[in-house]
Amino acid sequence: MYKILIADDHPLFREAIHNVISDGFPESEVMETADLDSALLLTQEHDDLDLILLDLNMPGMHGLNGLINLRNEAPTVPVVIVSAEQDKQVVLQAITYGAVGFITKSSPRAQMTDAIEQILNGNVYLPSDIIRTQKSSPRRHHDESVIAPELLQALTRKQLLVLERMTKGESNKQIAYNLDIAETTVKAHVSAILRKLNVHNRVQAILSAGDIDFAAYLRR
Repeated sequence: MYKILIADDHPLFREAIHNVISDGFPESEVMETADLDSALLLTQEHDDLDLILLDLNMPGMHGLNGLINLRNEAPTVPVVIVSAEQDKQVVLQAITYGAVGFITKSSPRAQMTDAIEQILNGNVYLPSDIIRTQKSSPRRHHDESVIAPELLQALTRKQLLVLERMTKGESNKQIAYNLDIAETTVKAHVSAILRKLNVHNRVQAILSAGDIDFAAYLRR
């Protein structure tokens, strides 16, 4: 059904994620590699890959530089980071640098399956438990990415509700379900939010809105 590459230098984890894919997405073709150079070679040989599951700390990666190299080599193949890393800024940076999702290695099996399914369906997956945490560095007093109050005032109540859900790491599908609206309506709200907040993508919106007291704005 799908053609998926697992790039991770831990054999036991490769086996575990291989089993997740085999059970959740039967008949999928799964390839494995243990370093970035081999992953780059395989992406050249298989231009029909549907997904790459990429370990952040395997040989050759040098952190997020490996992700950038892989995205440059195979810009059309979705890449999701699978890592033990749980720092919110690293997660958001990975998305900024082109990953379509971030799955923590401590995730339960069912959550991993759901994450992969969301990504294969064209959504971005963010670990909600990490996204909900406060920022790791106290930069707020001089952080130019903070949203100005007048920009937030420009958002409708529904758009504020959608933005609040976005900051919790929810996909458009999850937001649509939780707010009982159509997914196409959510997409329209997200586009309007990005335009009104003067940001270019979903991650910038999440970064800017991370510390907002939504309850105060929703009471107006």
